[in-house]
Amino acid sequence: MQDTADIKAAGSDKPRRLFAFNGGFFLQKRLRRILFLAGYDLRLGRPTPEDLIAIWGNSPTAHRGLKAAEKTGASKLFVEDAFLRSLFPGRVAKEPPIGLLIDGICPHFDPSQPSDLENLLKHHALDDTVLLDRARGGIARLRETHLTKYAAVDLESPLPAPGYVLVIDQTRNDAAVRASNANEARFQEMLVLAQEENPGAPVLIKTHPETQAGSRAGYYGPEHETERVTLCTSAHSPWSLLEGAVAVYTVSSQMGFEAILAGHKPRVFGQPFYAGWDLTQDEFPLYRRQRRLTRAQLFAAAMILYPTWYDSCRDQLCDFEVALEQMAAQTRAWHEDRKGWNAFGMRLWKRKPLQKFFGQHAPMTFDRKGKSGSNMVWANKPGPSGAVKLEDGFLRSRGLGAALVPPLSLVCDDLGIYYDPSQESRLEHWIAKRETLRIDQERRALALCSALRKSRVSKYNLLGNTPDLPSGHLILVPGQVEDDASILKGTSEIKTNLALLRATRAANPTARILFKPHPDVEAGLRQGAVDRNEAEALADMVLEQADMGYLLDHVDEIWTMTSLTGFEALLRGCKVTTFGAPFYAGWGLTEDLGTPPARRRARPNLTGLIHATLIDYPRYHDPVSGLACTPELIIERLQAGDIPHPGLGNRLLSKLQGQFSSYHHLWRR
Repeated sequence: MQDTADIKAAGSDKPRRLFAFNGGFFLQKRLRRILFLAGYDLRLGRPTPEDLIAIWGNSPTAHRGLKAAEKTGASKLFVEDAFLRSLFPGRVAKEPPIGLLIDGICPHFDPSQPSDLENLLKHHALDDTVLLDRARGGIARLRETHLTKYAAVDLESPLPAPGYVLVIDQTRNDAAVRASNANEARFQEMLVLAQEENPGAPVLIKTHPETQAGSRAGYYGPEHETERVTLCTSAHSPWSLLEGAVAVYTVSSQMGFEAILAGHKPRVFGQPFYAGWDLTQDEFPLYRRQRRLTRAQLFAAAMILYPTWYDSCRDQLCDFEVALEQMAAQTRAWHEDRKGWNAFGMRLWKRKPLQKFFGQHAPMTFDRKGKSGSNMVWANKPGPSGAVKLEDGFLRSRGLGAALVPPLSLVCDDLGIYYDPSQESRLEHWIAKRETLRIDQERRALALCSALRKSRVSKYNLLGNTPDLPSGHLILVPGQVEDDASILKGTSEIKTNLALLRATRAANPTARILFKPHPDVEAGLRQGAVDRNEAEALADMVLEQADMGYLLDHVDEIWTMTSLTGFEALLRGCKVTTFGAPFYAGWGLTEDLGTPPARRRARPNLTGLIHATLIDYPRYHDPVSGLACTPELIIERLQAGDIPHPGLGNRLLSKLQGQFSSYHHLWRR
């Protein structure tokens, strides 16, 4: 039985009864879940004329559903995987889809009659500015993240020299091939014409991912290779291959759709959904398709309006962009982790969380010199030459790292590390790159900033008090851990909290200064305490255990050495003055009394800084689903407190650390 919450999630008080005669509908949990959330109650039994019958495309069992519909008068509902599906083909890895194509007329690839998708393409206005901006952003995002139907593509193997003609193979007797009345002869004809129409150009045959995996045969093989014709069996990104092609030939492959999005006008020998809209050269035109569409309009219908997308972290239906970014996060994790990590300088308590974060595709090892794979090292620890440096991210946890609370975000830097201005970091590169943003990037960064401000989410998200603050011009001075790497690496003259307070008071004799000690220092876990009398002599208020989100909403300025609070203040529109060289200084967004690196010449706006710092640079791990995820989800988890407890062992060890805090130089090694 489904509970009331599930019924509500489906968008209806009573889901529509859906009968199936294909066991896959009942065996695949994700498939059942998406259908239910979309408003369908999957059942066994005999349907009535008021019911629906689920049919999986043109599968070998489709005839059962078709026959049942004919006998009972029930309507047919055709179901297929969405155009963006998973890391690997379902047949190969048994990986569930992130979206479905649900059509009440026929499968999208069947040209015998107009499908729901074809009707969208023919009759929907497709002229809404926001929709088309979303489409253009979606196309750009797919290209830059190399996302395709099966997203685990090879970005490292050398690509063929550009200038080739690309011929796209498909799996033998695939439903989309049969629906276009194509056969082996059609594929052979296509290969011949590709050579005749492009004299002298090399021809590259791209095999299908399932053919590469050995699960299904294609139409081309080694027997088709000649001096001009080469099989491409590597799992290259379609976007990379399309970039080097001078012409594209296909029967009905989804890669033909991607060729359109990449700027080609492919030669099409079948009748796929993307043919007939003046974006292809059609060998067998469908004359009922007379409308001329732009690439953005085609994408808007096929990727935004038509599919049913599923959010695997929140267990709910979602917009295209949510599914896209979730798949992008999982794909990034696969690319970075699939060779396995050997980690150095990781304390024992961190190893289990790191294994969850980085070990999903290949188990992590620790401190194994000479091991093959990729090396990483905690940023302030010694490690092998060339090792990627690891640090906590900027939306870290609900609790302190010094209290052994595992992180929800981490940064991996292959150049330097963000808090060390003595050398370039990968974050600096991202900030410079985000000097200009596309419309979709601008909107995402603004929405992320709004969510942070509304939720008051910060790095540690400690619950604190909300003191009555004095009137007047308020300057917040956030205390820092004085032996923290960002202080040691990123400051020159002002290096202590007491010196920071003195400099701030000297520059602002009439302002109301609020001093908030660092949580690690308050907890007795790190050094940086300021004598109470000295602090009160310089500050109007010393705010112990105060809620940082509350303070940032009520102060006018932040004066800091290198604290992340300065970045969080920028998000809230506060003026920020720095005495050091934190990652956010030197870009024209702060008042810099320190000496940020001269190489920081780009002038991004705030949204560019947000995009680089919170979207491009870190990686995020969802503690609920166990998946790599997006910053938007982590903000929701932190706001709701929907985070599994770190465990009794970590709590006891943290308390023990507190008892021996004066010996922190020993236990923090």
